[in-house]
Amino acid sequence: MTVSDIRLVAFDLDDTLAPSKSAIDPTIGELLIALAARVEVAIISGGRLEQFTAQVIDRLPAADPSVLARFHLLPACGTQYYRLRDGAIETVFARSLSADQRDRTIAAFESEARRLGLWELETWGDIVEDRGSQITFSALGQEAPIEAKSAWDPSGAKRASLRAAVAERVPDLDVRSGGSTSIDVTEQDVDKAFGMRELSRSTGIPLDQMLFIGDRLDPEGNDYPVRALGVPCHAVTGWQDTAAYLAELLASGGVPAVREA
Repeated sequence: MTVSDIRLVAFDLDDTLAPSKSAIDPTIGELLIALAARVEVAIISGGRLEQFTAQVIDRLPAADPSVLARFHLLPACGTQYYRLRDGAIETVFARSLSADQRDRTIAAFESEARRLGLWELETWGDIVEDRGSQITFSALGQEAPIEAKSAWDPSGAKRASLRAAVAERVPDLDVRSGGSTSIDVTEQDVDKAFGMRELSRSTGIPLDQMLFIGDRLDPEGNDYPVRALGVPCHAVTGWQDTAAYLAELLASGGVPAVREA
């Protein structure tokens, strides 16, 4: 695969472009603009649109509007889709869970987390967040510091037990692990693979001419649906790894051997 083969590069956000809930480093901003001068650039992650804006869009260096128009934003695991056009964020689509689905999911998260001893008392921000098209449980709260989040569930066992318990309570919905302390709930079959298919449909770019870069391409990770879909993928371990890979990609004119999890 060479740059001429790639027409769109998609990224996970937290722990791929930036530390969780943090702004991108200026180096990443410069690399994203350089990439968008050549191909379409998409960001697909579990966070809200406001996080995409604060972490990435507001931190990008000045660029021609035609370059910014190549950015595709897919918050809430691809259940929402936005474009940057004429200095504004334009909605392509935004799906929503029903009131019943949202209420049942929120109730399941709290009751099952309490039953399993995972409802923490010392938190930073909301534990359960209604994102319209997605309900997200963050064990330590939405604004928890990275150090606390990293230490809470290093093996993933806590998330796995809560995910399984909530999935039994809402069998009509998809329940999957998100970040280091989070679990996301969406409509069935609406995940990052759904978002990538929508990107393909909207842009006319075939999936095999896309490249996805993420930190959770393992079978238990929330990036795995993209890998399972057959999109060429490259696994990273943090934003510095992403920056090094993008610099090599842009400098060499080709993509190094694709590395999977």
